[in-house]
Amino acid sequence: MINPLGLHARPAALFVQAANRFPDCRVVVSNDSDRVNGKSIMGMMTLAAACGSELTIEIAGDEAERAMEALCRLIANKFEEE
Repeated sequence: MINPLGLHARPAALFVQAANRFPDCRVVVSNDSDRVNGKSIMGMMTLAAACGSELTIEIAGDEAERAMEALCRLIANKFEEE
């Protein structure tokens, strides 16, 4: 997680919105201890990912490549918070 403020409510909501643009894809996000539905705001918030923490994104479905590109771009842009 490269966002200086970590994965708080706003970036988590942006991630979930982006993931939900791909209804045929299954999105799973995990850290060292939890695996959550990447399309669920509550799931994403339970990760409590601070800046510097490592998350793994797994996507399956017909548009998995496009979904991964969109989510990685969102993260790389630090959720547009800078």
